[in-house]
Amino acid sequence: MTVHPLLAEALDAHGGLERWRRFGSLSATIVTGGEFWAMKDVVQDSDPRRSTVDIRREWATLNPYGNPDWTSVFTPDRIAIEDRSGAVIAERLDPRAAFAGHGMTTPWDPLHRAYFNGYALWTYFNAPFILADPDFAFEEIAPIENDGETWRGLRAIFPEAIATHSQVQDFYFGADGLLRRHDYHVDVAGGFAGAHLVSDFVNVDGIKLPTRRRAYQRNDDLSVRFDPLMVSIDLSDFRFG
Repeated sequence: MTVHPLLAEALDAHGGLERWRRFGSLSATIVTGGEFWAMKDVVQDSDPRRSTVDIRREWATLNPYGNPDWTSVFTPDRIAIEDRSGAVIAERLDPRAAFAGHGMTTPWDPLHRAYFNGYALWTYFNAPFILADPDFAFEEIAPIENDGETWRGLRAIFPEAIATHSQVQDFYFGADGLLRRHDYHVDVAGGFAGAHLVSDFVNVDGIKLPTRRRAYQRNDDLSVRFDPLMVSIDLSDFRFG
């Protein structure tokens, strides 16, 4: 398989695809904030939670979820909340369909949010390595300038089988090849344009992973609308399985 030159550089900068494929899962402690949750009529606290994603298939968990003994379990065709024994507290099949007609401020129930959390964290944890899947298509796009740096852009067309923010997403990489910004449309919330900044990388078993994520709305000219801060995610204690 021929990898796009910019993607090949980015994969190497993040630790290399060969090393990444040695692992089966990635987990981290996350602390989430931002104004987006209030827009969805969701209460957000600053308690740490543990998220685990599969590297080889689209699957993710978040614990605790709504109760100290509950965990959300995500796959593209099912979202569920389970207790410690694995008993199902609530579930929704074909969960994407439950967002039909939603706008930015349409209230979410716990399963809406669990589905959003699941696909978003799976995408974030696995980027940019998921882009090496042969079912992706690419187009190099114009670079953007940020505080004197030039960030090169790569537009990725996601396979329809992957549940994610939107089928078309843009990834911007710094001179060192590391991911700096990730743009997309949030289709499950009316399709608003998002600009997601990543920074503060750490080296975990030879893989470079960002510990700070900040998502904002994006203007038509690609500039970032810094107020309000939509979603913040601080990550720590990464572990590969």
